[in-house]
Amino acid sequence: MSSSASHLKRRQLQPATAKTIRCVFDHLDYPALGPIYCYEGGEEFWRAKRKPCERLGINISQALLRKLSHGGRSLYVGAGVAELPCLLAEALELDRHVEPYNLRRSEVATLNRACRGTSVKFRPTTAELAKGTFDHLWIVSVLNDPERFPDLSPLSYGNLDPVTFNPTKFEQQRRIVRSIVDRCMPKLSLPGWVTTSIEEVVWIAEWCHRHDTPYHVERKQYPTALVGDPICFIRIGQE
Repeated sequence: MSSSASHLKRRQLQPATAKTIRCVFDHLDYPALGPIYCYEGGEEFWRAKRKPCERLGINISQALLRKLSHGGRSLYVGAGVAELPCLLAEALELDRHVEPYNLRRSEVATLNRACRGTSVKFRPTTAELAKGTFDHLWIVSVLNDPERFPDLSPLSYGNLDPVTFNPTKFEQQRRIVRSIVDRCMPKLSLPGWVTTSIEEVVWIAEWCHRHDTPYHVERKQYPTALVGDPICFIRIGQE
């Protein structure tokens, strides 16, 4: 098979992979996930979001598979339900080692129960503790999380209220975000890929400028179901 034919073949997930993704979504404990993702109306939230989350996640995973190499390693920062299709696709289609991290222990327990029988295992700790290097870093809706960074997030989305803006809290949160980036980006082997939301690109770009590292942000964006932030891919360490 020619390289171009092989490339085209990898555009679509294998039926067995798609089946596994659907099976994992079927086994998720949505009543338990409800209060984690939504303060009230969790059941209605997942009735509306489950299928779009599965479908859009599969679309992103197909795009991701065209970029990643067989047998590599991926670090997922703050991964949850939305990342399941990509995690499973990487592991099953490309035999890649995936390490998803999530600080919410109750969600990690729920996700790991649903993923039982697969090689995907979520870790209930910070991704900054991950060992070794990775050729792909996934960091989506982490650096602009409105719950964790309530004074920084509005600036990212362009809806800052100048009356209530607290520059002291903003500076504190900016230092935390930079610390996360500074601890995670060195784990990326170069050249490598970063998957992030378009609002978070500035943090990755700022790190690259500080470290004199070339990068290229791909123009194509991919919609997401839960947070709504489109994501994109960034090639790091190559002109």
